[in-house]
Amino acid sequence: MRQDEITDIVERATKLVAEQYVFPEVAGQVAAHLGDRLRAGAYADATDAAALGARVTTDLQSVNGDLHLRLKHHETPLADIDGDPAEEQFVQLAASTMGGVARVERLPGNVGLLAIAPYLFPPQLAGDLVVAALRLLAGTDALLLDLRDNRGGSPDMVALVCGWFFAEPAHLHTMHDRAGATHQYWSAAWLPVPRYAPEKPVLVLTGPETFSGGEELAYDLQQLGRATVVGERSRGGAHPRVGHKLHPHLELTVPVARPVNAASGTNWEGCGVVPDVETPAGAAREVAYRKALEALLAADPQRPAAAEALAALG
Repeated sequence: MRQDEITDIVERATKLVAEQYVFPEVAGQVAAHLGDRLRAGAYADATDAAALGARVTTDLQSVNGDLHLRLKHHETPLADIDGDPAEEQFVQLAASTMGGVARVERLPGNVGLLAIAPYLFPPQLAGDLVVAALRLLAGTDALLLDLRDNRGGSPDMVALVCGWFFAEPAHLHTMHDRAGATHQYWSAAWLPVPRYAPEKPVLVLTGPETFSGGEELAYDLQQLGRATVVGERSRGGAHPRVGHKLHPHLELTVPVARPVNAASGTNWEGCGVVPDVETPAGAAREVAYRKALEALLAADPQRPAAAEALAALG
């Protein structure tokens, strides 16, 4: 890359972070650090956009470790549009992954399995597909919600999915932006599918790849007492971000708000979602499945299908 091109990208990134990052005091520190690194020639020998993105991302995250603050490299050129430059790619990804409905299955013992990956796409892109999956699973007696490969997504889709699990709308969190404005998120008040009865066990699977919106869904259900989280601690990224195209292949993502959970009064930023049952992510499904069957039998020992399924696990 040319030096003038590198300078322009880093200077624009510095300005946007200073103006938009959710914590003004941290924004100043990050902007100053990027300026110092640029003047010191830290990016001068970046050979391509991917290398520059990686180096700038390391420096962006060096102050407070915010994983949403990054200069993200995209293999496919970004669109020249107002708003999120990666939106077109996101729409295409939703269409090619069945709206994030990665797996729907009924396991022996009438335990449902729903895997949502790679993202919780916005309801306008994937709401019908997710609701269809919920409808298929409505008759199961317990549910495994697999978020181990979920890398984030829309808080509106989180609210939709949470709406399935609560008989009445539940206050999930309040979003606070840099200027002090707030916006409350509540679980969906109505869905065109029967609610998942509150006595039915729900176990959420997480791992080190679970991030952002996937973490929010796990955290909300856990903190509101509706689910047991099984697996490994998630990555720890809570702040929603906006994207800016700084190069055909580089998107600056700047966190612009922070959620405060209605139950905990905090969030999972930097610490991740801590499982109720810690186990390696690779074993989380088997562990959660066993616990679901045990919970069903504890509530009603006269469940031959659940008893047979548990016995088959050994």
